[in-house]
Amino acid sequence: MTPEQFIEANVKAELIKLGFSNSVASLATSEAIRYYRKQPASKRGKMIEDCLNQAKRWAKSAAKHKH
Repeated sequence: MTPEQFIEANVKAELIKLGFSNSVASLATSEAIRYYRKQPASKRGKMIEDCLNQAKRWAKSAAKHKH
């Protein structure tokens, strides 16, 4: 499993567990992977946590705009 596959699987699962729809979780996971790709290698120690936080922010914003 590549780091991107790991992020995708874990971030999406966590977002769905938090109650986000599959479509919002998928889009937010894409944002998390985009965030991962932009980060310098030295910052990758906490990368899954940072990616999850980025995805949560995106998903919450998307959920607010749907209402």
